[in-house]
This record gives sequence, structure tokens and C-alpha cells, in this order.
Amino acid sequence: MQPGLQPNAPKPRIDPDQIPSPIAVHDNDQNLFNSNIFMTMSKDMPPLSNTRYRAVDEGNCNPRFMRSTLYNIPTSDDVAKLSSIPLGLIVQPLADLDPQEAPLSVVDFGKPGPCRCSRCNAYVNPFFRFLDGGRRFMCNICQHTNEVSADYFSNLDMNGRRVDINERPELKFGSCEFAVYDQYCARPAVPLSYLFVIDVSWNAIQTGMLATFASSIKHYLYSGAFRWPEGALVGFITFDKSLHFYNLNPALEQFQMMVVADMEDVFAPMQHGLCVDPLKARSNIEQFLDALPTMFSNSRVTEAALGSAMQAAFDALKPTGGRVSFFQTSLPTFGLGVLKNREDVKILGTDKEKALYEPQEYFWKKLGQDCASHGIGVDSYLFASSYTDVATVGVLSALTGGETNMYGSFDANRHGVKFANDLHRTLSRTYGYDGLLRVRVSTGLKVAEYFGNIFMKNATDVEVAGMDSLKAIGVGLQYDGKLDERADVYVQAAFLYTTAEGQRRVRVHNLSLGIASQQANIFRKAEMDTVIGFLTRATIQEAFTTPLKTLRERLTQRCVKILTAYRQHCAASSSPGQLILPESLKLLPLYTLAVLKSRALRGGKMVPSDQRVYTMRLLNSLGIAEHANYLYPRFYNISIHDPTVGVMNEHGLLQLPPLLRCSAARLSPSGIYLAENGRHLFLWIGAAASQDLIRDLFGVEQLGQIDSRSNHLPTRDNEYSKQVSIVIEYLRSIRYRFMQLNIVRQGMDPQNEQRFGQLLIEDSNLDNQSYVDYLCDIHRSIQKGMSK
Repeated sequence: MQPGLQPNAPKPRIDPDQIPSPIAVHDNDQNLFNSNIFMTMSKDMPPLSNTRYRAVDEGNCNPRFMRSTLYNIPTSDDVAKLSSIPLGLIVQPLADLDPQEAPLSVVDFGKPGPCRCSRCNAYVNPFFRFLDGGRRFMCNICQHTNEVSADYFSNLDMNGRRVDINERPELKFGSCEFAVYDQYCARPAVPLSYLFVIDVSWNAIQTGMLATFASSIKHYLYSGAFRWPEGALVGFITFDKSLHFYNLNPALEQFQMMVVADMEDVFAPMQHGLCVDPLKARSNIEQFLDALPTMFSNSRVTEAALGSAMQAAFDALKPTGGRVSFFQTSLPTFGLGVLKNREDVKILGTDKEKALYEPQEYFWKKLGQDCASHGIGVDSYLFASSYTDVATVGVLSALTGGETNMYGSFDANRHGVKFANDLHRTLSRTYGYDGLLRVRVSTGLKVAEYFGNIFMKNATDVEVAGMDSLKAIGVGLQYDGKLDERADVYVQAAFLYTTAEGQRRVRVHNLSLGIASQQANIFRKAEMDTVIGFLTRATIQEAFTTPLKTLRERLTQRCVKILTAYRQHCAASSSPGQLILPESLKLLPLYTLAVLKSRALRGGKMVPSDQRVYTMRLLNSLGIAEHANYLYPRFYNISIHDPTVGVMNEHGLLQLPPLLRCSAARLSPSGIYLAENGRHLFLWIGAAASQDLIRDLFGVEQLGQIDSRSNHLPTRDNEYSKQVSIVIEYLRSIRYRFMQLNIVRQGMDPQNEQRFGQLLIEDSNLDNQSYVDYLCDIHRSIQKGMSK
């Protein structure tokens, strides 16, 4: 049994119940928005990212699309430095709205395109001020006065507003989409081409990956459970030591395979028939997918030429852009971009480890940049049981805004359901490709840097080969002048992209922020989730040049500086021995500790470089809600009988079991608990758990009879079993990724118990202190800073 899992551990000298609790903070926020709609032009702070809320767009964009670390921007750089709070944004351009929220309007100005400022190119928005009877407008970003074109002219009412404002979504709402045409296209806008590049070597067959892929993609295409974008195409390339291309032209009676054996000078041997309409070519595609699991069953080839296959995929999609998903089961040791196993346990946890975060072969970085420049997004599915070199092969996804999924020691019987669900969910998300993101800010501020899995050719535009609804980008801001406290700061994020159906769009999000000179007003409007999300991204950005030990120290020091600034400027009269935290940032120490405990920054030699790089890139791309849930998991006590659990409450939300803090001290050997962090789901059963509950859940009499290898609960006809199943399915439905169930029996499943223990963020584990001890150290550092 893991030390971190000892229930009912001795209480520390400080009562953990008296220190800031994320459960209390989130409960209070949820209770507030259970009965209140968030109006985006109100002066109130937006809901916390994990609160279930409904927003009404009144001119500021929905916070699902864009959040700021501060909603009162300091008047100058000097004032900002006093607080030490980072000044930045997290932008999630394609975020999903709540079903009760109005969808974005699509505005079509025709061939000329949308109205824009002639100086800074900002798009028309609710904060443009119309003058001179409607004949001119002042840009809110650069203050330039522009002429209004004749076809966009409208008279003004007595309040200076256009009389047609209710018919103009771009003037009424903080977010909208503009339909655009040729002048916004580097290449013709066409429906998306999906190309699946699949490893068919011996490893892929033996693990069951190949068969699982074939059945999963067939189900996705033809079960009717998923919506395929109208006009989108699909194609397949398989590879081992050769490349295999498939002509799926519906005019053929059956599919045809073409083999390319030269792995150094690869090419796509067909221009027509590789990517086809899945409805028109259904017969050939189904025939191909049915044959795929056995087509290479006699193969004993263990090498896989992934680099050559991806080069061919790039060549095939280069004219149009598109989306590539590759499936790889071993280190690429043949063809282009051959890699070697460079993992060295001796350098893990040392200053030299950062060399493992960079691609070892330039071929992969160059191919990723080429894909990014030609609008080709890449998703990675990695199944190797040993070193994969995520830093190198995963750079294709990192540079193109793609998804990376890792399945260590993949076994189709145990992991097939998760793989299939991951594939389905990834393909089902809102997706845009061949994109460009530009963030503009009003006079006095400027965009200094971008953080995320992105590629930039210049300092202003982010090239987005592909982006789905879950991906977010950090934006760092700097001052280039002083701000007027009587005015507002304006931010506009414009994302030019092509939809999966082939429509060229510009999605625009606008945000106005207040300005303050007093530190109390600045701290009052700090947004916790965005602050920690921004700091995480900024820290990861430095990992390629700075030792992790230094980064961990800097992150803690930043936390101390922020809290010391609050103490000095907002609570100086309080007793020095008392820990005073700003209400808006009282969870900052806990979330900072959670980042330190993540695989991205954790110390020691126990984190393989593949896992570290994977987690770095994951945290670099997550939206704020998913990031917050990942840092601090949710623990539910399901051993207490409550007939209201699993039933919709008066607010339309499912009643969940009681939440617990993430500490072994909260677990009882007689209890049963669910724990999840948005990616993993655990069912922990105490050694002394009720036999009645075990019987109701599993149909067995004793803990030892439970099959902990199973990833689902048996179907049982009793109230408790149905209640737990409803809760599990609900949690899966509200999380963005599929969470496979892991059963953990206390003291009997050491591997799963160790993984479960890593979710106990408040305990002393993962090469870091407990929450209580870390908070005490933070307090001492604040006192030291106050005495200077």
C-alpha cells in the first residue's frame, strides 16, 4: 500500500479544514450561478471555469472563448509590477457553448469582406463608436477615425447608436463569425480531407491496435451516431517497411492497394481515389476496413517507416490542407527520420534532461513546420510499450495544433474502449484548419508573446494548421504607454480559418476590461483559473532552456511575490503572524503546488522523458476549465446512501455525491470513492468496505473477488448500482475526454493504487510537500518579504 494512501493519517499541527478549500470556493460560485445568468457586460467577475453556467453575450464575448488574468488592468507598467500578477489572456477560439446559450451569428458582407479599421485592421465590433451622423467611426483599438462605406451606412439615434443595431450581430454581440472569400484565402477553401496513417507492423497486429482502429473508424463513419462534415473526404495509408496506398474510388468494384518500397524518395502514387467521399465510396471503404485486421496478419516486420509515411501524407494534402491522424506502435527505425533510443536514466532529474525535450532529428521539425504552413493538422496516437521519443515524433502535433494520445503497453482488451472513444471524441469536435490567429489590444498595451502548441513565422500571426474546440492559446501583454483610468482596455481575437465543410470564416471575439490604479481594485478583479493557466504555460515555455529545478523555484517565488504584494499594499495593518490571502487568489498556493506535482515539472528520476514532454504539451494546449480540473481532481464519497444522488435537481444539474478534498486523510477504509481529473477515473474500495455495497456493485461477496482488471461495472439490478453507474456516465458526459474506469482495491492493486495516489494533491508525495507544509513555507516567505 502506498504511503500516500494511508487513510485517517495523523492530523498535522494546522487543521487542514481551516485552510482555503477549492471545494468551498467552487460550491459558492456554483450556488451563485445556479440562480443567476452571467451577463457579459456586467461589472461582475466571470464564473469560475468549472462552474456550470449560462452566459448572455451583451457585447463582451462569452468567457468560454477568452479570459483575462485581470479584469482591472493596472494603469501602467510600474503599477502592474507592484502586484506581480501576470498580464495575459487565454484564448479558446472554437470553444463549445452551453446548449442553452445562443449560437454565434454568421455575418456575410459579400466579396468586399467585413468592415475593418483602415489603420490597425481591427474588425467591426460593439465598441466601434460611430460619429458624424453615422458617416464615420472611431476604432476602439487604435482610436483612428474611418469613413463608413455607403453600403454600410446607417443613421444614428439620439443616443448616438445606429438605428439598425438590432439587425447587426457584429455591433450587438462580443462574438460573431464573418463569412469571407478569395482575398482571405492562400489556397482554395475546400471541405476537410482526413487522412489516416496506420502502422501495420507486427506490433500493431499483436497488440490489437490495428483491429481496434478498423472497427472504431468504421463505427464512426457508418453507425449513424456521429455527424460527418458535408463534403469532407477520407483516405488511408498503411506502413511498415513499405508504404501502402489505397484507391477507394467508388467507380471501382473493390479497393486497390499500391505499394511504394523506396522509403528515401517517397511520393503519393495517386492523385485521385486516395481521399474520397465516405458515403459515395462506402462499399470500398467498408471492404477495406473489414480486410485490414487480417491483411497483414502473416507479417513479421517489426520496423515501421513512420517518417516516410508522414512525408507522403504531407505531399498528398499539400495542395488543399487537411487533417492527418497517425497511429504508431514503436520507435521509427526505418526510412526517413530514423530515431534512436536516447533515454538515459542518469540524466533524468538533472540539468541535462532538457536536451531530451527537443527533437533529435531536424527532419521531424521541418516536416511539422511544413505541415503548419500548408494547413495540415496532425493528431498523434502512440502505442509503444517502451521509449517512443514523444519530443520528436510528437512535434508534428505540437507545431500544428494537433492532439497527442499515449497508450503505454497497449492491450486492446483493456484499452480498446478508451482508444475508440478517444478517436471518436477527437474527430467529433468542432474543427477548423488552415488558420491564422491575431490578437489586437488597444492603445497603451501590445501583444508581447504567445504560448501554446503553435507555429509562428512572424511576431504577430499565429499559424494554426488545425484547431479544435478544446485547444487554447496563451497571450502575454506588455505596456507601451500609460492607460487612462477613466477609459477601458479593449482586446480583439480574430481567428481566420476554414470549417470542416469548406467555408472560409473569421471568428472574432471582443473583450473590454476596466483600468485601475489601486492595488486593492487590481487584486479584487484577478481571475484565479486564468492566472495559474497563464503561469503554467509561461513556465513550460522556459523548460527548453532552463533547468526544471530553477523553474520550480521561480514558480514558487512568483506565488510568494504575488501574495506578498497583496499583503504589503492591501493588508499591511494585519498582524505579521497571520496569513492573509486575497479572496480572488486564495487558492494560488494550492494550484501552484499542483503544477509542481504534475509530470511536467515534478522533480526526481521517476518521470520518463516521454511522459514529461507529453504532459508539457498537454498543459500548453488545454482550455482553462480542463486545466483547472486536471490540476485539482474531484473526489466523491459514494458509500453514503442518498436517494437524491443521480437525480436532476431544480437547477437542471445532476445531484452528485459529496465532494472530498484530495487527501488520504479524507478516505476511510470502510468507504468507496470515485476520483477523476478529466482524463482518468478511479473507483477506490476500502479494505473494510461494506459487503452489502460490494455485493450490490459487483455481485461478489468479498473484496478479493472483485476483478480489478475490468474497466466497467457489471450491470446489476439494484438502486445503488444504478446510482453509481448514472454518476459515472454523467461525469464522462461533462468531461471533454473519455475517462476509462480503473478499479482500485485498498492494499491489493499496487500499480493502480500508486496511480490513484497521484491524485491526492494535498498530501506529501510526488517529490513535493503537502499542501499544509507548502502553505506554511509560503507564509514564512511572505513574512520574510514583509520584513525587508
